[in-house]
Amino acid sequence: MSEKLYVFDTTLRDGEQVPGCQLNTIEKIEVARALEALGVDVIEAGFPVSSPGDFNSVREISKAVSLPVICALTRAVPKDIDAAADALALAKRKRIHTGIGVSHSHIYHKLNSNPDEIVERAVAAVKYARKYVEDVEFYAEDAGRADNEYLARVVQAVIAAGATVVNIPDTTGYCLPLEYGRKIKYLMEHVDNIHRAILSTHCHNDLGMATANTLEGVINGARQVEVTINGIGERAGNTALEEVVMALRCHRHLGIDTSVDSKLLTSTSRMVASMMNMPVQANKAIVGRNAFAHSSGIHQDGVLKNRESYEIIDPVDVGLDESVIALTARSGRAALSHRLELLGYKLEQNELDEVYARFLDLADKKKDIRDDDLLYLVGDAGGRASKRIRLKYLQILTGTLIPTATVIVRIGESERTATHTGNGPVDAAVKAIKTLINEQVLITEFLIQAMNKGSDDVGRVHVQVKCGQLLVHGFSADTDVVKAAVGAFVDALNLVNATEKKE
Repeated sequence: MSEKLYVFDTTLRDGEQVPGCQLNTIEKIEVARALEALGVDVIEAGFPVSSPGDFNSVREISKAVSLPVICALTRAVPKDIDAAADALALAKRKRIHTGIGVSHSHIYHKLNSNPDEIVERAVAAVKYARKYVEDVEFYAEDAGRADNEYLARVVQAVIAAGATVVNIPDTTGYCLPLEYGRKIKYLMEHVDNIHRAILSTHCHNDLGMATANTLEGVINGARQVEVTINGIGERAGNTALEEVVMALRCHRHLGIDTSVDSKLLTSTSRMVASMMNMPVQANKAIVGRNAFAHSSGIHQDGVLKNRESYEIIDPVDVGLDESVIALTARSGRAALSHRLELLGYKLEQNELDEVYARFLDLADKKKDIRDDDLLYLVGDAGGRASKRIRLKYLQILTGTLIPTATVIVRIGESERTATHTGNGPVDAAVKAIKTLINEQVLITEFLIQAMNKGSDDVGRVHVQVKCGQLLVHGFSADTDVVKAAVGAFVDALNLVNATEKKE
């Protein structure tokens, strides 16, 4: 059976300190409820003395959420602790989080104090908070750069004063993983009363090592991790909740686990990213858009044969339906065939080869190939042998000039060339083609639609063409919308020709 690791989520406190990420009270309640559903053990709801808005948010979250412990941050100052106790009055389970700096820089420069006085102030703050609540957490700010022997002295004193949890923050993200792990191990071995409290990690990501430091802390004895959704937080951010949770699930041999419902990680991540206007980078571990995406042909082939070839986490475990086989110019036939089969197309080898060649051509023009693009490729390749009229060449001159189009059209076994002007590039091309056919045709509907989004997108064109009493519809798609429009017109002409033959 795994040993319990407590998850202390500070998205609504440390995470919200990011410029531009501030939430109103209603939004904070929504996030808090999502964190409760996720299964976090503690929600740090805010810093009540900092503003009336923060005070009110802590109070309202205390009423809205019942399962997690609701925590409020303070400095080692009585008025801060008073405000926190007042804000937490309605919480079913409450914690006051108080503390003070313990590094040389904080003691002598920030606080203009000395080591003995800092110990006294720390002890006084914990005792004062214990008058209000039984659950008091103490943070030793900048512990990452603090002397270990002095840090152990502070930790022992605050536990003796009644602290139930002691937070060892790497406030500046300075520590290397081995260094931080040794710090936790030192405290576990040199603080006489350490068994009476839980050691907590709180690592910042200034050097990109927050998750690594946190895990080293856990391996060496910490049993609470302070984290945020998506790793948001001041400067380079905090330890990402989803990374710690899934790292421990992947390494079950450590015998340590959390109570987090990992299937809610992706949805919670997206909600927080949307509400805080902090998009998640595509290559972000666990919850990034590309975390389970494979674009290399070799990787795609391996994943299709056995997911574990290139994935250590089942996407379903973090709330996704499946891996993403991202189709790009580097993708192979196996990936293309797999995706087409999911769309209902089982192609013969020669058909697949033809579609694959056109797929590579499109992939070189367009960054992302999506299902609509594939349907266009398959549809355009299908039935080509029956098309009597084919566009072989198209050149458009436009801009400040009168739009002029030159076309080469293959009709049956012969090729014909024509040049014409028009009031736009499509009009010029259509008029040029009309001079090469015997039919009197009129375009009665013309519609261009973007399949997805972006200037490199594929445009789908639909035209309705009238020839006498006959109405036909033509379709085509291309990254070049003029080419797509002309292709749709040619498609309609082939339908006119095929219908007349049947009649």
